[in-house]
Amino acid sequence: MINHFKLFFLSLIIIAISSCKQQQVRQIPVRDFFKTPEKTFFKLSPDGKYISYLKPYKEKQNLFVKSLADGKEVMATSFTDYGIRDYSWTYNNQIVLSQDIIALDQFKVYAIDIATFKLREVLSLGTNVRLRVLNRGRFNPDIITCSLNKRDPANADVYRLNIRTGELKPYLINPGNITDWFPDADGKIRLVQASDGVNRTILFRKDENTTFKPIIVSNFKDMVQPIAFTGTKNNFYALSNINRDKAALVEINAENGHEEKVLFATPRGDVEDWGYSKKSKQIEYVAWNDDKPQIHFLSNDAQRLYNTLIRQLPGNDVKVADRDSAEQKFIISSSTDTNPGSFYLYESDTQKLTKLGDVNSDIKPDELCGMKPVSFKASDGLNIKGYLTLPQGDKNTNLPVVVLLLRNNLWSRTSWGYNAEAQFLANRGYAVFQINYRGCMGYGKAFHSAGFKQVGGKVQQDITDGVHWLINQKIANPKKIAMFGSGFGGFSALYGMSFHPELYNCGVIQYGLINFFTYIKDAPPFLKPYLKMTYEMVGNPETDADQLRAISPVFHADKIKAPLLIFQGAKDPRANISELNQYVRELKRRNVAVTYVLKENERTYFRSEHNRTQMYTDIEKYLDDNMHGKP
Repeated sequence: MINHFKLFFLSLIIIAISSCKQQQVRQIPVRDFFKTPEKTFFKLSPDGKYISYLKPYKEKQNLFVKSLADGKEVMATSFTDYGIRDYSWTYNNQIVLSQDIIALDQFKVYAIDIATFKLREVLSLGTNVRLRVLNRGRFNPDIITCSLNKRDPANADVYRLNIRTGELKPYLINPGNITDWFPDADGKIRLVQASDGVNRTILFRKDENTTFKPIIVSNFKDMVQPIAFTGTKNNFYALSNINRDKAALVEINAENGHEEKVLFATPRGDVEDWGYSKKSKQIEYVAWNDDKPQIHFLSNDAQRLYNTLIRQLPGNDVKVADRDSAEQKFIISSSTDTNPGSFYLYESDTQKLTKLGDVNSDIKPDELCGMKPVSFKASDGLNIKGYLTLPQGDKNTNLPVVVLLLRNNLWSRTSWGYNAEAQFLANRGYAVFQINYRGCMGYGKAFHSAGFKQVGGKVQQDITDGVHWLINQKIANPKKIAMFGSGFGGFSALYGMSFHPELYNCGVIQYGLINFFTYIKDAPPFLKPYLKMTYEMVGNPETDADQLRAISPVFHADKIKAPLLIFQGAKDPRANISELNQYVRELKRRNVAVTYVLKENERTYFRSEHNRTQMYTDIEKYLDDNMHGKP
């Protein structure tokens, strides 16, 4: 009998130990989250014979090309100093690619002929010169149409670039106010957008022998974004929020600027993305973000394609990333909030779906945490949305929280999907809170404009209200809340820690904005056309000097009390390194526990996998010391 009891209790102990082990969460290595993608930027050659993609070689992104006829794969480049920044195909199977040479402040353009795989340099430009490919020549494939601020750093002209010879011929010279050029299917620029910094004007010309005339005038609160010509008459597709709150897909008559019809609109959010068929010259679908990505089809063929894909990739956010000219072969991307994604080749004639590669095969979705949409009322009653990612396990109250604000652009929003930082933090046991404060785009014109002139005001109050909501919901441990921000999010983190020191016990800053005066004054020349709009939306350094001084963290080093960890790339074109160095020195003089990491050969984002891994290893230790080390 005693032996039976011993066996019974021993069984209970084994079950308990087994149960505990099942509840343990494997700590995924830092590098697995932030390594260079295994394969990404998949594209199809226009003739559908080749697939290209970027893949690391000696830790740098290089170009690989695979023949669909025989499966032969070729490493087309072997850069070991700086990886490829971007690339595109031409219609005669050449590839144009660019490389950012950070140490020399150079931007180089190369071309490769797939017949020989010989790499040739086409252009070498300064760092502040921005090249954008506008159109690939179908009838003369050696010629690409591109915009380039080579003549005037503040204004981009349009050129015809011969990628065989490197000859650069001016096509359209910017009169000084053009911000966007929209080519038709043949590469002819017949539609442009101009701006005086506040008002926007769309201009049209019937052909290259006539002058541009204004057809639509709007202010910075309104938006008309041309997409492509419809192929019938002189109409074009556009996203527009004129005379409505949410941006809709519309068709506009280019002769007079009149909106002829609304093709799709939803009260749930701004239409933000679309699929366009160059073959049929039609918009096939539109997409917008509600709590999760949404899609609406305008083409029965596109809907059948999507339905076929979603049956084979259930639960995924599925997108068409590229297609050949015949629109028989498609590159498909799929991802979820717990999966960084995979790429596939879909062949419509056979409905065959072939996996091409994973972005990161080391990430196992079942080990990660779901991204849950949440909402709360701000102190003035406005409804604010965001996302909450809770760590795995049964505990969902009294958690250490990281408020994650990754904002390179002040007005950009966080959307549902895979986020490496959020998953890394959740894997380490933190609840991750991401807030789409007023001013964020995607929620309509009223919500967006509610953030104007409220940076440091109601925008930051929304973040504070969100943290209080987490505390009131018993989700957050009020003694263990950290701020983690990049860019404008770095500003928000420093602002919150300066003016609400009681809420936060530490902060992580990546390339944070610390001074609105120098940020606006030191804007690169190609951003100068947008300065007046910045004055209206954020503040004018002359007329709003008191406001900008009151909110810029550089003037409030005396208010920071909690520890800080700051990362910065020395080659970041938007950073004032000497000012940041001085700010850090002032914080240290005031006995703030600040750790400052300045990487000499990095720009805004750390492109070196070694530097990224080291940065997040430092963040892990820093948060562990400052969050878990407190009662």
